[in-house]
Amino acid sequence: MAQHPTDANVYFVPARSKAPIFASVSMFVMMMGVASWLNDVSWGKVAFFTGMAMMIATLFYWFGEVIRESQGGHYNRQVDVSFRMGMVWFIFSEVMFFGAFFGALFYTRQYALPWLGGEGDGVMTNALLWDGYSAAWPSAGPGQVGGHFQTIPAWGLPLVNTLILLTSGVTLTIAHHALKAGQRRALLFWLGLTVVLGITFLFLQAEEYIHAYSELNLTLGSGIYGSTFFMLTGFHGAHVALGTIMLLVMWFRALKGHFTKDHHFGFEAAAWYWHFVDVVWLGLFLFVYVL
Repeated sequence: MAQHPTDANVYFVPARSKAPIFASVSMFVMMMGVASWLNDVSWGKVAFFTGMAMMIATLFYWFGEVIRESQGGHYNRQVDVSFRMGMVWFIFSEVMFFGAFFGALFYTRQYALPWLGGEGDGVMTNALLWDGYSAAWPSAGPGQVGGHFQTIPAWGLPLVNTLILLTSGVTLTIAHHALKAGQRRALLFWLGLTVVLGITFLFLQAEEYIHAYSELNLTLGSGIYGSTFFMLTGFHGAHVALGTIMLLVMWFRALKGHFTKDHHFGFEAAAWYWHFVDVVWLGLFLFVYVL
């Protein structure tokens, strides 16, 4: 049975849930599916989407349990602090995740390409393996893997998307202030506008990908540039999609009267995540598109 906190010194312990095992099974099916799909196994795509559907259903049920516990008054200050610590560590793990990809980009541009071009310790590599290779960025690498391609200009859609995300950070901050001021209608308007901006960003990024694949021959297989470009922007886009879903859930919760001026960590957690996504995009815009 779940414990109900009777005072500030009692930490709420929820009742046993089957959700974690369902989430584990769903993730296993999804990962098996995507691995099989990438290796051209016939049932890979079906397994991937089946696992994804299972995961969505599991998370919908699991998060619903947490919301019901929160609305039931089960969470005291100790629980709130633990939630905040958990979110901080989660965002830190995301920083490390993107740091690895930014690190790969930095290593490629500052070390790997110059070595292949004959600088420093790469003299013999250039002479024996890739004689005459010009180490210029952007590059498909020696052998022009994926063929000739064109890059996406920074001052087109990427700039528009940058302005959209920066604006969404402002609208979300206004929504947060409206929540703390008890202005429910303003909260719904500004939070809803943030969701619309997130969806617009994803739509424009999809347009950018279509343009890259169909007209610029810039694909995930376009050597080291194509792989780093799509890994960084693609994973960021996935995080924008997740953040948009989180904010949309917060909008529906606010519409139902959830959150108060003093107790609204669910909203704050989603806002933290969204601001993190904004900061990552600024790094992407500078190091992937501009430089």
